[in-house]
Amino acid sequence: MTGTPKTVSDQWWQNAVVYQIYPRSFADTTGSGLGDIKGITSRMDYLKKLGVDAIWLSPFYPSQLADGGYDVDDYRNVDPRLGTMDDFDDMVAAAHQYDIKVIVDIVPNHSSNRHKFFLEALNSPRGSTARDRYIFRDGRGEHGELPPNSWQSIFGGRAWEPVGDGQWYLHMFAPEQPDWNWDNPDVHKEFETTLRFWCDHGTDGFRVDVAHALKKDLNRPDLDKYSPRDPAGDCTDGSHPLFDRNEVHEIYHEWRKIFNEYNPPRFAVAEAWVNPARQYLYASPNDLGQVFNFAFATKIWARNNYHEAIEDGLNAAKRSGSTATWVMSNHDMVRHASRFALPQINAHDQQQIARDWLLRNGGSYFEDRGKGARRARAALMMEMALPGSAYIYQGEELGLFEVADIPWDRLEDPSAVTSEKASKEKGRDGCRVPLPWVASDNGSDCSFGFSPDDAYEKPHLPQPAWFAEFAVDKEDNDPHSMLNFYRHVLQLRHELQTTDHTTEWLECDKPSGVPDGADGNEGGVIAYKRANGWANITNFSTQPMDLPDGDILLTSSALTADGKLPQDTSVWIKLN
Repeated sequence: MTGTPKTVSDQWWQNAVVYQIYPRSFADTTGSGLGDIKGITSRMDYLKKLGVDAIWLSPFYPSQLADGGYDVDDYRNVDPRLGTMDDFDDMVAAAHQYDIKVIVDIVPNHSSNRHKFFLEALNSPRGSTARDRYIFRDGRGEHGELPPNSWQSIFGGRAWEPVGDGQWYLHMFAPEQPDWNWDNPDVHKEFETTLRFWCDHGTDGFRVDVAHALKKDLNRPDLDKYSPRDPAGDCTDGSHPLFDRNEVHEIYHEWRKIFNEYNPPRFAVAEAWVNPARQYLYASPNDLGQVFNFAFATKIWARNNYHEAIEDGLNAAKRSGSTATWVMSNHDMVRHASRFALPQINAHDQQQIARDWLLRNGGSYFEDRGKGARRARAALMMEMALPGSAYIYQGEELGLFEVADIPWDRLEDPSAVTSEKASKEKGRDGCRVPLPWVASDNGSDCSFGFSPDDAYEKPHLPQPAWFAEFAVDKEDNDPHSMLNFYRHVLQLRHELQTTDHTTEWLECDKPSGVPDGADGNEGGVIAYKRANGWANITNFSTQPMDLPDGDILLTSSALTADGKLPQDTSVWIKLN
């Protein structure tokens, strides 16, 4: 209850390995082509053997799937295509039996346009209480036929949608995702009820979608200077009209009181794409508790970039009084095995290189998969040795690469299906393709064990033939596979991890004199030691390096014949 002293076990999330599940692409037990809640339950032994501490479920709520489930019709139910509340309770019970915590996605910036409150708003007059729960504004022009301003949505197209009576509603994402008005007390009550509902159903924590965008100021005269498509990180004083406003933390202080009603207290991690200098606000003990550090997910494979990302993450955690988080992939970005396999030529936005590559069906750059896999193994060890929590995305443990050549007519992502699609974005579906569980060869209808053999629908996104080489059953039997490497890394991490988050850079940690950014020639070493005497060393240089004295615990690739650490390789070592 409130005021109960917190113990180390209550703070499990501070050092956890969290596995993100995109439910519709994890495991299908009904043959519908969509993954479901029972599918997660059926694979709980797989998750336990992998060695994760928690699972995070992307939205599984009733939805028309205008944005992969992030358009929520009902925040307190399960999409009937994915199961029932009984199925959810069974899944939580199974996870807890395996000592795996459960985190669910909460989507507080916007609802679906089929949510009961929005339907009520559409059937109510302007100025009504029902409309005040969302952001409605009068249109411009003689009859309100023009949008309130020229804003473009994040997914493309205008950010305002007309309702036929001269008013328009704001949707920073898809038109099916109207933005809540967080100045309305009914909205606060709706989400307080929702948080308690899932806590009462055994949920251990929450991932907060677009956590930095809830509070908005649309009553200022300079709105035309801004747009939902502007990067929030350019504003550092909390005064942006749409993103990272200081007032958003008043909401999370309310939520923290709810989390502390439970024993152990619940926690949350913020998805907040904000200036690094302001990340700590979301991770404070009186706020959500953690915030994603996305620096790992945006850097090219270069020593200086990753060194900076680690330093910034550790410093932000220290300032917040929380622990750091480390992320290399998730459902919104090109898989890191592919990013590492592409030319590392843009130090400022590796994601843009990957998006350009996707737009051309993977034909604009050569994807060196051998190099990508080697770097992915080294990056995993560099990440998992760091203090704090690590979030891994389903399929990265298999070494999956991005599916770059999904036909345009099979895409689901709203950023790809707007009128601008032919020249702008192909979207995020390439990392959301259903997982391969079985490397069987049953012809074109094979779903690689994602769906049962008698499935009446194909997987909702097409799986490429090369998925057979990455199927769970094939990798399970290969001692050198990425899957078994992940299992080994996570097992050893649990054995070596300490609650003392002190990290010391080692003397060998330095650039080599070769400039960062030229693919294949990134110079230098990242080397740091944990408080209990073990160290991670990652070599980015073309030259193999001598290792310090100590007992080698694990390497991501083989050492040279004379015992040196080669390029794109990490080692864990117990120092003498």
